[in-house]
Amino acid sequence: MTEPKTPDVAATTGAARKPARDGRPNATIYDIAKVAGVNPSTVSRALSKPGRVSAKTQKLIEDAAAELNYQVNPFARALPTGRTSTFGLIVADITNPTFFDIIRGAETTATLRDYTLVLAESAESAVTELTAARRMMAAADGLILASPRMDDDDIRALARDKPVVVINREVDGVPCVVPDVNKGISEAVRSLAANGHTKVAFVAGPPQSWMSARRWDGVRAACEWSRLEAVRLESTKPTVDGGRQVARDVRASGVTAVLTYNDLLAIGLMQELQAAGVVVPDQISIVGFDDIFGADFTTPPLTTVRSPLGECGSGAARLLLDLLHGTAEPAGTLRVETELVLRGSSGRLLPPG
Repeated sequence: MTEPKTPDVAATTGAARKPARDGRPNATIYDIAKVAGVNPSTVSRALSKPGRVSAKTQKLIEDAAAELNYQVNPFARALPTGRTSTFGLIVADITNPTFFDIIRGAETTATLRDYTLVLAESAESAVTELTAARRMMAAADGLILASPRMDDDDIRALARDKPVVVINREVDGVPCVVPDVNKGISEAVRSLAANGHTKVAFVAGPPQSWMSARRWDGVRAACEWSRLEAVRLESTKPTVDGGRQVARDVRASGVTAVLTYNDLLAIGLMQELQAAGVVVPDQISIVGFDDIFGADFTTPPLTTVRSPLGECGSGAARLLLDLLHGTAEPAGTLRVETELVLRGSSGRLLPPG
């Protein structure tokens, strides 16, 4: 009778023996066992599930692993477990500072939970985003989509394969982390009304942006409550250059105050208006959104509605990892509050002359 094969211990601990960059083979658990004077199976238990061996033996094995510069191969370890201890994060535009704190928040949580974060961007394209998501899902344990551009059905299809969490958007049946824009926008509109403004423009973001539509809804409702006229203006792209390009439309609209989809649009708009001789905020008040790094570097510093972006990133990562470990609800929305940050770009409207 043929005895059943013992599982490959090297595979279960991620000890894939392939040449290192210096030409020498990477250390395996067999090398560690030889240095520590124990069986390879003991090394496997110590490295995969600490606590299953004595403290003395654990120390011997850890010291030997450090001496040999042993590196765990997560993809080899994933063969028997189906887990790589990695998760993906896809952002709409990696150059947009809006995503910096989201990435940092998710990365911090990943590190605390002994996971590795893998990053990609969609470049504001739903097609590119879906392609990147499918590639990531093949290797990662789960996925976070920050301001996704693909449609709800595609997101739900991904979530049927592996856990998915969405930031800055609500998708039925998928857990989401969403800034509640109403508080911050209401504070901004009330401030503008108190400073004598009667007509306000909202410069929208990308047409496929769920959050841009929610912010316009919030501006329109807050203006109606404060008896201000609200108009919507379109931007070509949610960047500083997009803000510059919309300046002509802002002046033609006759508004004296502007709220923009994000801070980059606000900064570009302010630069272009100032270049045309418009005084901010005496003639036009400008309010951005998100409070990105550098929002207070402008002249005057930018008034903005702050979104807790770092909290969104860390909250989404915690939710995803809890889903992976079966300690969270499979769907639901985590809401975080926004708030107005008053700076110099908004203020009392001065009479002409």
